Amino acid sequence: MNDNQQAMPDVQGYSDQRHVAITRVGIKSIRSPITVSDKGAPQPTVADFAFSVYLPEDRKGTHMSRFTQLLNDYRPSTYSAAGFANMYQEMLTRLDSTAGTITTTFPYFIEKEAPVTKLKGMMDYSITLQATGSNDGKVDTRVKIDIPVTTLCPCSKEISKYGAHSQRSVISIDALLADNNDFYWEDVITGAEAQASAQLYSQLKRADEKYVTEHAYENPRFVEDLIREVAVELNTNTHIKAYVLEVENFESIHNHSAWALIEKR
Repeated sequence: MNDNQQAMPDVQGYSDQRHVAITRVGIKSIRSPITVSDKGAPQPTVADFAFSVYLPEDRKGTHMSRFTQLLNDYRPSTYSAAGFANMYQEMLTRLDSTAGTITTTFPYFIEKEAPVTKLKGMMDYSITLQATGSNDGKVDTRVKIDIPVTTLCPCSKEISKYGAHSQRSVISIDALLADNNDFYWEDVITGAEAQASAQLYSQLKRADEKYVTEHAYENPRFVEDLIREVAVELNTNTHIKAYVLEVENFESIHNHSAWALIEKR
């Protein structure tokens, strides 16, 4: 380091006289290639990040470049729920803060076989990881997953001489993790998909489409049915301590959606 660099003032480290603490300050909308854990080989993807920390009332600013350096240092890592919590702790140390939040959202892919022809195709799911904490040192790790499925209306099936209306639905699971070590997002996805009238696939030939259509017809679900079935499934997952579960049906014969929410604290 030369003399000019040594003489540069650290403005962020100056004292602030307004006596107003900032709950969170940091950076957002920064994108990076990452690798995420999987039951098989680790999976490469691209993620959007947001980093923030608590700033006490006597400190003028935080060191923004330390967030990007943290992200760069962790880029070779394989991201898991447990590892994300470690990254959060490292952020607090580097930023000399007592609380903060890291959030990242990325597409996660599962290779699925069509039900009859067994043609393989990739399905993508949006996953958000969030680690946050407060001044008491407690760290919470949350995982949010959006899972698209098909539902068929039981009422439509019951009152019609033939056919029944179906629609695309989205299951949104926002889970607070109790134990990060053996948590797999694939388990949550496949468990939720199994409760729908039918799953979605990226590859379907006519024989597959026939199967999916008839399978949905034999497994009608109101939005209330689907959310209850998914809640029962989540309640068996010992790695999930609490959750906010939402299901939205994008109705095919109405100009509104059907929606339900279950919260487990």
